[in-house]
Amino acid sequence: MSEQSPKTRKKQRMTGKERREQLLAIGRELFAERGFAATSVEEIAARAGVSKPVVYEHFGGKEGVYAVVVDREMQRLLGLVSDALVEGSPRQKLERAALALLQYIEEHSEGFRILARDSHAASGTGSFASLISDIATQVEHVLAEEFRARGYDPKLAPLYAQALVGMVALTGQWWLEVRRPRREVVAAHLVNLAWNGLSRLDTKPRVEGARSRRRE
Repeated sequence: MSEQSPKTRKKQRMTGKERREQLLAIGRELFAERGFAATSVEEIAARAGVSKPVVYEHFGGKEGVYAVVVDREMQRLLGLVSDALVEGSPRQKLERAALALLQYIEEHSEGFRILARDSHAASGTGSFASLISDIATQVEHVLAEEFRARGYDPKLAPLYAQALVGMVALTGQWWLEVRRPRREVVAAHLVNLAWNGLSRLDTKPRVEGARSRRRE
């Protein structure tokens, strides 16, 4: 008996796991292109070549797809930054953390576009702000150690960690669009600003305007 030709042979059915991954990949593309609100279950299903009930069966709706996509991207970025903070001097750790974030932006642009938008309540992990806070918590330990060594109050490390990570993240959003200069140069300039600023901190800084008003 002769084998069926590729044209007449039935298309091989995907396993549940394969279909789930296909829907997540398509959802990721659409959320990056259009955002959560502008993406529909119909579009996800159409690109996958399935009916809407298939999407509902696997994820319960687009909210479920979005939540998994966001969670995966957040874990990927947190993993890169965590690995960067394992070894080296405090300055080297900051350099590696900045590079890790820029590497993620460059190599996973779709994921960063999704995270950088104000994450929808459908995400169980939270918003971009909460992700920045999670990264800042790790950087905080590096800064606290350095603050103690230099005679600064380590209790202020969380404030500086938020400022540093926020600076890198916002610069990353700008760099995502321009892609110049290359990421190593961007990281070098960010750390140059941050590190040289940190090395000359006042132990008790004050706002100059506040001083002037007191003298009046």
